[in-house]
Amino acid sequence: MLEVELSDQDYLRQIGLLARDVVDAAQDEGSLLHGSDPDDATTLQRAVNQLARHLRREHFAGDGCVEDDRPLQHLGGAAVISPSDHPAAQASYLAGCSRLGVEARVEGWALWYTWDDKARAHTMVTTALDTTHGLLKSWSLGHDLQPAQPLRAQIAAVVRGWPGPVILSPSHATTIGLTGR
Repeated sequence: MLEVELSDQDYLRQIGLLARDVVDAAQDEGSLLHGSDPDDATTLQRAVNQLARHLRREHFAGDGCVEDDRPLQHLGGAAVISPSDHPAAQASYLAGCSRLGVEARVEGWALWYTWDDKARAHTMVTTALDTTHGLLKSWSLGHDLQPAQPLRAQIAAVVRGWPGPVILSPSHATTIGLTGR
């Protein structure tokens, strides 16, 4: 079978994804070493541990790395809606705000698609725009991150269902079979 020729950027992304798979597998097996390598570490353990220490990851406010007092919010997807200078897009934004039960804002809104404790789909309308932009960028690179739960003050509304546009999280896309694998 012939392999598709990858661009340099796609090749680097593929290598990064495979490196994450290796680190995740080592973590799942309990063989990932944290901190400095012990004297009895194998060559493979040392190499995987070094890979884990040097694997790049984008960090952003609300990514769950620093906010250890807030639990992570598992998301099925997310989106950002914002006003536009184009009349049709502006009308769509205003209709979306109305459907979500929030006032239109110049900054727009972040939509977090999640579930309640009975597995019913809900949309959290939040002001966590920077977190959502960072999350969407990470997801586009194949990094399956879940953000820290938003602060109560950041939640403007919670609406039943997943109305509007949605970009699926990598884990939810896998769960529903949309990974292309």
